[in-house]
Amino acid sequence: MGKYIFMVGDGMADYPLSELGGKTPLEAAETPNMDRIASCRIGLVKTIPDGMQPGSDVANLSLLGYNPGRCVTGRGPLEAASLGVKLGPDDVAFRMNLVSLDFKGPDEIVMLSHSSGDISTPEGGELVGELSRRIRRPGISMYPGVAYRHLLVWNKGPADNGTVPPHDVLGNNMAEYLDPKREDPVTAFMRASWEILKDHPVNKKRRALGLKEANSAWLWGQGKAPKMQSFAEMFALTGAVISAVDLLKGIGAYAGFEPINVEGATGYLDTNYRGKGEAACEAIRRKDFVFLHVEAPDEASHSGNWREKIRAIENFDRMVVGTVLEGIKDMPGCRVMVVSDHLTPIVKKTHSPEPTPFAWAEVEEIRSSSGGAGFNEGSALKSGLFFDDPQKFIGFFLGRRR
Repeated sequence: MGKYIFMVGDGMADYPLSELGGKTPLEAAETPNMDRIASCRIGLVKTIPDGMQPGSDVANLSLLGYNPGRCVTGRGPLEAASLGVKLGPDDVAFRMNLVSLDFKGPDEIVMLSHSSGDISTPEGGELVGELSRRIRRPGISMYPGVAYRHLLVWNKGPADNGTVPPHDVLGNNMAEYLDPKREDPVTAFMRASWEILKDHPVNKKRRALGLKEANSAWLWGQGKAPKMQSFAEMFALTGAVISAVDLLKGIGAYAGFEPINVEGATGYLDTNYRGKGEAACEAIRRKDFVFLHVEAPDEASHSGNWREKIRAIENFDRMVVGTVLEGIKDMPGCRVMVVSDHLTPIVKKTHSPEPTPFAWAEVEEIRSSSGGAGFNEGSALKSGLFFDDPQKFIGFFLGRRR
């Protein structure tokens, strides 16, 4: 039985940028370790099925060989699993962001930040605790998560309401969506959070420091508990997941993976890259399959910051991929994959559904590699290797068929 390490740089892939002379951030970044892998094998994979939203839930489930059309009900239930929250048959789980809104007037409420300016986990937890104490509605429970990412579970809640991912509407006027005349229970909850958060000590302190305030809760990504096979049932492989993001931990929980927490892993650009790489090297000694996820490139993309995105990609290459390649060099037959789960173009500041680049190789191939194709969108397209079926893609990497 083989050993497999799957490394995801969330949203690494992008469009060419004029600021980079027509290069993408992946083409502009120095990525010698991913380039070594790409010199062995590189291609494109379609992670977003036609008609589905290009979310990280859909993309990462596809990468693991699941059919997202059958098992995606929303990202809220996956994040509930990460937090150990068991959903009943009538429970609807919502992702609850703490966001920054600019209240310019009754007809102009602008989405400034989907992350409240990268609020810290202790600050976020304090604010969610206050919301939970003061907004008491039948069937609603709130759970603190990491940084700006939190959870609300609503028994017999509005599962079919059209909600909006906040990172998709950065800079947009959301006044019409938030208008109380809509009589929507989801936006009514969000409006109820405003007065509670406005003068909370956390926000007063952030205001004094010139930081963005977490002045609104934002509900989205709702759904009921999905039905999924475990990864072991599908492929007879034991697994582990390494991520700072509750969504990915939740996918891991439903897949039956052991969650591995890394000290200093934040889901931001300041995450503990090297610690994640070292954790993967340790886990692969005990498990057959390790799924390692780094959120940082995606966060930089949502902010529209190409410099930070290049820095995140280079950190991922040097401290995650480089650490893993060094740590498994004595494990013949071990296979390593690097992949961008989806595109997050700087010009869009949100996800995009085009096929995304991947590269994989065995330890022996990497050791004897003399370089060649770089890990980027252009090299992946030129290779002619393309998968439009996620089950065939994971089978290709694992060396087996479903």
